[in-house]
Amino acid sequence: MNTKSDEILSVRDRSPLSRGTALICGAAVAGALLTGCGNDTGGEAARSGAAEAAEAAATSPTPSADGRLTEDQQQRKALVPKAKTGYEQALGAAVGAVPNSKPVSVELKGPPDSPRWEAEVATGDGTAHTVSVDATDGKAGKAQGKDDDGDDKRELADLLEKATVTPRQAAQTAMGKTKGTVTAVELDDTDGGAPKWSVDVVTTDDWNKTTFDIDATNRKILREHVDHD
Repeated sequence: MNTKSDEILSVRDRSPLSRGTALICGAAVAGALLTGCGNDTGGEAARSGAAEAAEAAATSPTPSADGRLTEDQQQRKALVPKAKTGYEQALGAAVGAVPNSKPVSVELKGPPDSPRWEAEVATGDGTAHTVSVDATDGKAGKAQGKDDDGDDKRELADLLEKATVTPRQAAQTAMGKTKGTVTAVELDDTDGGAPKWSVDVVTTDDWNKTTFDIDATNRKILREHVDHD
C-alpha cells in the first residue's frame, strides 16, 4: 500500500470549504496563543483610553439647558435681561456727569450680577471722559478724564461736529431692521473719514448680535453683520 499517495489524494479530495475552515481555525488558535502571551499591552491601552475618556467627560463643563447656545450667546442671555436701564438712559446719565459734553459711546458689560454701562462723552474741544453707569438703577459714577493727545482730541472734536445723527436716531435705524435690545452704540469714522455710528442689537430669541454701521450724517446703513458666535 502506498500510504504517501493515499495521503496526497486525501488532501486533494477535500472540499475548498474544509481547507478554508482549517486555515481559519489555525489562525484563531494562533491569535489566541499570541493574545495569551506578553503583558496584554493592547488591553491595558484600551482600558486606559476608556478611563481617560470617562474622566474627561466628568470634568467637562455642563452644556446649556438647550444644548445649542455658544459661550458668547450664553453670556448675552445671562447679561442682557439683568440691565434694567437702557443705553439711552445710561448716555443721559453720563452726559449729565460731564458739563457741556456730548455722547461718544456706550456699551453694556458684566458680570450679570452687577451689570453696568461703560460710557464715553466728550466736550466740544474733544476732551473725553469715561463714566460707569449702574445698569440696574441708572446712577452714574464719577467721570474719569482720558489722557488723549492733541491729535486724538481734534479728531474726536471733528467727528462730533460732523455727526448730525444722534445715537438715538442711529439706534432707531438699526432697530428698524432688527428687533432686539441695543447693547452698544459708538461714534467712529469710515475709511473716508466720515462719521458713523456702530450699533449692536441683541435678539432675545437666539441671542445673536447684529452690528450696524450707520452714516452719522444721513442715517444710511453702511454695513450689517450678524455675529452667530
